[in-house]
Amino acid sequence: MSGRISRRGFMLAGATFALVGCATTPRLVSGETWPELEPLLMVSLGRHAVTIRIESRGCADRANMVFRVDRQDGRAVVAFARRRLETCKGPRGWADMTFSYEELGLKRGERIVIANPVISPSA
Repeated sequence: MSGRISRRGFMLAGATFALVGCATTPRLVSGETWPELEPLLMVSLGRHAVTIRIESRGCADRANMVFRVDRQDGRAVVAFARRRLETCKGPRGWADMTFSYEELGLKRGERIVIANPVISPSA
């Protein structure tokens, strides 16, 4: 074997990377993709709503947040992401956002899992 990659090997490698990319990037209903899930500072599951806390420099708003709910293994897996990066230059802080179960398409008594990582606030 010469150490050179054959055309067939190159095509297989390309197909593999394409499939891995498709498998790891969730698709939104509108066709957008999430580059990664939004790290959360806090999650609270209340009686009628989910409240999340995200890092913010003062211009984070609910209109910039999107969510996805997938059902698997008898539970609803909920993921949150920003539509675009926050670009304002205010002091570092946080923003709380509340989403009703009805808005998220969740049913009463349904087991809920939040897919986003929950982190400690940065110093």
